[in-house]
Amino acid sequence: MTSETCPSRAYRKGSWLLACLFFCFNAFADEAASVDSVELDAPQEIQALLKQYVFLLRMDASTIPAEGPDRSALTRRARREVAALLATEGYFTPEVRVDRTDAARWRLVVEPGQRASVAEVDIQFQGEASGDADEPLHEQLRRDWTMPPGAPFRQADWESAKQTLLDALRDERYAAAKLVSSKADVDPDAAKVWLRIVVDTGPTFRLGALEVTGLHELPSDFVARYNTLKEGAIYRRRDLLAFQESLQSAPQLAVVVVSIDPDPQQAAAVPVRVAVTEASPRRLGFGIGASSNTGFRVESTYRHLNLFEKGWELASGLRLEQKRQSFYTDLFLPPNQGRYRDSFGVGLDRSDLEGLKVFTQAVGVARTIKRGHIETQITTRVQHEEIQPEDAEKSSYNTLTLNVGRTWRAVDSVLNPRRGYVLELQLGGGLGLSPQARDFGRAYGRIQHYSTWGEDNVLILRVEGGYTFADTRDGVPQDFLFRAGGTQSVRGYAYRSLGVKEGSAVVGGRILATSSVELVHWFQPSIGLAGFVDSGDAADTAKDFSVRTGYGFGMRWLSPAGPLAVDLAWGEGKSRPRLHFGVSVAF
Repeated sequence: MTSETCPSRAYRKGSWLLACLFFCFNAFADEAASVDSVELDAPQEIQALLKQYVFLLRMDASTIPAEGPDRSALTRRARREVAALLATEGYFTPEVRVDRTDAARWRLVVEPGQRASVAEVDIQFQGEASGDADEPLHEQLRRDWTMPPGAPFRQADWESAKQTLLDALRDERYAAAKLVSSKADVDPDAAKVWLRIVVDTGPTFRLGALEVTGLHELPSDFVARYNTLKEGAIYRRRDLLAFQESLQSAPQLAVVVVSIDPDPQQAAAVPVRVAVTEASPRRLGFGIGASSNTGFRVESTYRHLNLFEKGWELASGLRLEQKRQSFYTDLFLPPNQGRYRDSFGVGLDRSDLEGLKVFTQAVGVARTIKRGHIETQITTRVQHEEIQPEDAEKSSYNTLTLNVGRTWRAVDSVLNPRRGYVLELQLGGGLGLSPQARDFGRAYGRIQHYSTWGEDNVLILRVEGGYTFADTRDGVPQDFLFRAGGTQSVRGYAYRSLGVKEGSAVVGGRILATSSVELVHWFQPSIGLAGFVDSGDAADTAKDFSVRTGYGFGMRWLSPAGPLAVDLAWGEGKSRPRLHFGVSVAF
């Protein structure tokens, strides 16, 4: 009995052992199989984040371990990384698994679950701004909080919101404001987050004296002459930035940094630190250019930025154009406590346009006042003018003139405006100083408005008008009369060809009115196509005024040398187009 049953048991045990070994071998062989790829199966909005940071998704498939335990450790690591990353995006209950059904192509399957939202925000203030008197400030800061209840929770947004809150306090009087505590309480099951922040505002900062470093060749009071800050005033960061921008506009300075030390111990009179680097005092420049208005040109300029070591700026230039030649020398004084800047100058100008030769000699003084985007200039000068219209009598006269101009520049870019406006108004007049000269008054206005249609289209509207108050145009300087035509006026007509006929020449009239509608399509960031319609005229009386219309199209190019416009325009009743262009290069 025994001899019959023992072999049977041994056979059964042997078969079981072989089967186990075969199963384990197959399982091991499956684990050891090479992996060709690891794919991500997750919603689109989180794929980029996971692909960037999850180690398993960044590995080369050939480097995945062959051993089963090592592979298990790798998948556990992937689950931890995914959970941590999704928590920063507000997903606190994700489901993560590695599908290895196909041994050669693994799938990391991620179901993020419901994103948590902000349930409540509690902002508390300590320090000087914690009293009832500052409750309006508290309410304003709470209204401006960038993660209100209902907003999705993201760690980056949470950090940004706290920094924005601190910046709002530090930019307005509380330069030493700091975060005492912050906490985000999360309820994963409810997908809600409760935010709590405590801020210490610290004391109110008031401005003290200037502390200037970096001046060597310039006079010691040079920076102070630009200063618009008042000692004892409440600190505001925007005031320091405005002072810095004003200094940076001074050609005598290459680098400017204006700051304070947010030390609470100095809050009663915090010093304003101004660190500057002086620019090279002498500059010589040359340039070439061309325009359809005055033809080809060459020019040379010279600037001395620290004349007599007083911080005075001397600017002199000679420009030779085909239809116009000019020379000027101007002396600019440093500003007076940032309120205004005075200048003195002499100039010679000769032009030959549309049969009218004009030679002007002038000496004058000017005061320029800048307040943000508003610039006001008051100019008075004595000038001698000689005019020679073709086929008409020559005349000359001396005049004392006064002109007040104000310009508002509220555009998003000076070189390539797409939104905003530029408004210019002038009011002036003159007294005749010679028998042929005449007393007169003059008013002029111009507005150019920019707006966008979509992302690539810019609509430009322009209107200008002027009137000279005098019994007749005779004896009034051409600078205070009006002619139209050409670029920036009525295209399709030659530069200054619209005016009053005198002999065979076109001279200035007492009335001006022009307008323009232009649409520019930017099909590349620096290249655009434009279509436009211009209209207007210049005349001596209202009954002589006749609206002329020009229309056409052109190219716009934001070249390294500056904006370039090339237009083809047809004047009213003209079959042949006129080319308008302008470009200049300095070197």
